[in-house]
Amino acid sequence: MGAGALPRNDEIAAAAAVSSHPLILGLQPAALVDHVAPVDWSLLDQIPGDRGGSMPVAIEELDRILEEVKAHKLASPDELSPMKTMAGGSVANTIRGLSVGFGVSCGIIGACGDDEQGKLFVSNMSFSRVNLSRLRMKRGHTAQCICMVDELANRTMRPCLSSAVKIQADELTKEDFKGSKWLVLRYAIFNLDVIEAAIRIAKQEGLLVSLDLASFEMVRNFRSSLQQLLESGNIDLCFANEDEAMELLRGEQTSDPEAAVEFLAKHCKWAVVTLGANGCIARHGKEIVRVPAIGEAKATDATGAGDLFAGGFLYGLVKGLSLEECCKAGACSGGSVIRALGGEVTPENWQWMYKQMQIKGLPLPDNRN
Repeated sequence: MGAGALPRNDEIAAAAAVSSHPLILGLQPAALVDHVAPVDWSLLDQIPGDRGGSMPVAIEELDRILEEVKAHKLASPDELSPMKTMAGGSVANTIRGLSVGFGVSCGIIGACGDDEQGKLFVSNMSFSRVNLSRLRMKRGHTAQCICMVDELANRTMRPCLSSAVKIQADELTKEDFKGSKWLVLRYAIFNLDVIEAAIRIAKQEGLLVSLDLASFEMVRNFRSSLQQLLESGNIDLCFANEDEAMELLRGEQTSDPEAAVEFLAKHCKWAVVTLGANGCIARHGKEIVRVPAIGEAKATDATGAGDLFAGGFLYGLVKGLSLEECCKAGACSGGSVIRALGGEVTPENWQWMYKQMQIKGLPLPDNRN
């Protein structure tokens, strides 16, 4: 697949010109394209792994699942096509949301393939005004993920990463991080060397580090490595959902969200556990807040809810808002993405979010229409 970067295409060059020193950087070692589709439970029962989780698959399995989804897909009443394909990945969702919805200058560090999926990723992220000067284009395949959304709006994800190009730890440079304030990461054992290298350089350059715990399977299967990462003292902000929090404290006397926030707060300046329809609980120092969810009782698709929550919370931090206000901004942002299929917020749902922020008395982004 080649270790050196290929000549950048026009879209990467154009996106590189946007905010040469982004305020927030996202590390997504492998660019990813999401295929999001509504499915029924009979299909999920045929797919190996836990329903509602994320488990890596080989390209042959991904192709098989895609064929199954095309045969079983359910028509969404407000969409022309039941399947959406877009730039994806937790970090990309967060960064894109911060750029488009909040007007925060953002960039992404990683690599994409020189295939059609790579071109789609570049096109989507450059259109969203994300700085791509740190995105290396390499010969090979771009990672893909099938996101299957059930009748209850829960998503089951099967990413295919094994044959995809990705950035290597020794390719990261101080120049990648210089001038930025935050580094956004997602925990992944197969990217641990890149994550650790990025954190090391980020800290040398004075950046704050935000970590998302990724999935309950990742926490369950690789908890010791995660704990070492947290105990390093280099993680400033940590996000976990309720399932991930339970796995993190498995075997402890108490494993409720309050206990998880307390555990995370021992190692991080800010600790947040999202609770789906029940909102979130967060801690900073001795302050603990609970904030309810914002939006419809019934979501269309939960894909990206945690990612967009993180974006709203980070917007609050860079704006100097209180802990409670950061949570409210996160709740508004997370509530916006679940109103439609996929992890990308539609223009009308950004307007919905601004209205909710106004109702909550939060400062609105300068870039809103």
